Amino acid sequence: MTSPVQTDALIVGAGPVGLFAVFELGLLDIKAHLVDILDRPGGQCAELYPEKPIYDIPALPSVTGQELTDRLMEQIKPFGPVFHFGERVDMLKRVDSGFEAVTDAGTTFLAKVVVIAAGGGSFTPKRPPLAGIEAFEDTSVFYAVRKMDAFRGKHVVIVGGGDSALDWTLNLEPIAKSVTLIHRRPEFRAAPDSVNKMRALEAAGRLKFLIGQVTKLNGEGSELKSLTVRGPVNGGPEQEYGIAAERLIPFFGLTMKLGPIADWGLNLHENLIPVDTERFETSEPGIFAIGDINWYPGKLKLILSGFHEGALMAQAAHRHIYPDKRVVFQYTTSSSNLQKKLGLL
Repeated sequence: MTSPVQTDALIVGAGPVGLFAVFELGLLDIKAHLVDILDRPGGQCAELYPEKPIYDIPALPSVTGQELTDRLMEQIKPFGPVFHFGERVDMLKRVDSGFEAVTDAGTTFLAKVVVIAAGGGSFTPKRPPLAGIEAFEDTSVFYAVRKMDAFRGKHVVIVGGGDSALDWTLNLEPIAKSVTLIHRRPEFRAAPDSVNKMRALEAAGRLKFLIGQVTKLNGEGSELKSLTVRGPVNGGPEQEYGIAAERLIPFFGLTMKLGPIADWGLNLHENLIPVDTERFETSEPGIFAIGDINWYPGKLKLILSGFHEGALMAQAAHRHIYPDKRVVFQYTTSSSNLQKKLGLL
């Protein structure tokens, strides 16, 4: 049995506000682990609009969602955050040492404080409208890649045209028996570099790219054997045909739901978590909520506001973890802790 992961702070959500919370907590020498249902940091910014400009980040007249994520990751690197991607916190309860949290992947955390930075809630992958898909889920059909070995030596089919689809096409190609990427059109929403690499592998005969849509799953029990695809063949009219498939990874987008957070005993306000504006603490002492997930009079759903909330939350978290230890606030320009992390002292 795997031992629980022990940490000062467990941050639920690795979007921009959750990432900046690592920085503010780190200034006070509070270690953090982060859990996110997505397979990468950045939340909505990186997943839904990685190339869309954002104009209200101080000192950055224009920055894309991915650029902002990359800069935040660079900023928090000195504090050594630990990420747990592709997981969702399903259970949270109070214990003697603080809080116990368990994810849908079975990871258990023991944390002194919990910071909910889950944006509009947990991202839930959209299920393709394919008859009988439920029977294949978690055996042959996966909505995220948690263990690459599950795809080793298999005929893998990936459906989608975004960054996740292209990234996993490239990452699984070296270990899979075959990789086929299916998208309904020849244009992609992914990074140009990833598209170019995929095209190069296609030209070299190392993977297949098909324009079309999956219309049927074929297999026995929970084991997938093949897919029926509808699309043009050799430049001709659309028709249905079969392709080998032992593993299917559909990237059909995400929906946002409050999810298990609704069952954590917090007093909700229209599906949001009320907090005070001094500590950004919820109705449960030691559980904080920052970013779009929280509510208070005058709330603005801006990344800028979430950054402010994270700063005040960190101060309150320190008082919660160390009630007898006075917080000596320092500007970052004079923070000895930050300068040590950066190797300046």
